[in-house]
Amino acid sequence: QVQLVESGGGLVQPGGSLRLSCAASGFSFSWYTMNWYRQASGKERELVAQIDNYNSTKYGDAVKGRFTISRDNDKFTVYLQMNSLKPEDTAVYYCNTDRGTRRFWGQGTQVTVSS
Repeated sequence: QVQLVESGGGLVQPGGSLRLSCAASGFSFSWYTMNWYRQASGKERELVAQIDNYNSTKYGDAVKGRFTISRDNDKFTVYLQMNSLKPEDTAVYYCNTDRGTRRFWGQGTQVTVSS
């Protein structure tokens, strides 16, 4: 079955960087689009970044120019490099992939940007 496991979150000062990882298993990873979402306290979950099976990428407006999504198909892993972090980036970050109407999520990793 599809499993997604995020790692790499933590506490970072404003202006700092973090790299999140999502290890995938249970499906043909290289065939599918992978997404990073985030959910801040009291807010709806929002799409942060997306990478398809051709390595085409899309980003949410709030993170364009600061975050970079990438994938390593040999390692079944998708990454989110986050630079120039701001307090408003504080959220739980989730890895996601979809199969038609079925949505698969990891457990999430907390990112806190604070001085």
